[in-house]
Amino acid sequence: MSHDEIFKKVQGVLVDALGVDDDEVTPTARLTTDLHAESIDFLDIVFRIEKAFGFKIGQGELFPDNINDPKYVTDGVVNAAGLALLKEKMPHVDFTAFSADPKLEKVSEVFTVDSLVKFVAYKLKAGAPA
Repeated sequence: MSHDEIFKKVQGVLVDALGVDDDEVTPTARLTTDLHAESIDFLDIVFRIEKAFGFKIGQGELFPDNINDPKYVTDGVVNAAGLALLKEKMPHVDFTAFSADPKLEKVSEVFTVDSLVKFVAYKLKAGAPA
């Protein structure tokens, strides 16, 4: 499946899940700040991606969980250990901008349409059924 085909399917998922127009779903659109996704929407997005692409997504595989553990956050800021964990668990996400200002409250802003496309491409390449 090509990058463009994956993008089109992810775009459809987000249009359906978030009630946005397809022209709003650009590669750089952030799920929270640009497309106004809320925490409950993330569960719906996971479900819809699983259904659209025919594979299962493990808990914490697409979006982080337990990142607010004191081992990873100091005074509301994701520390070096937390950032390393995020990068290891989510290679599909670009943490460059977040690294410059790693406030825990901003972690959801790293999830873009392109990070979803990269995640799906990774899963498909790793052998998940399409």
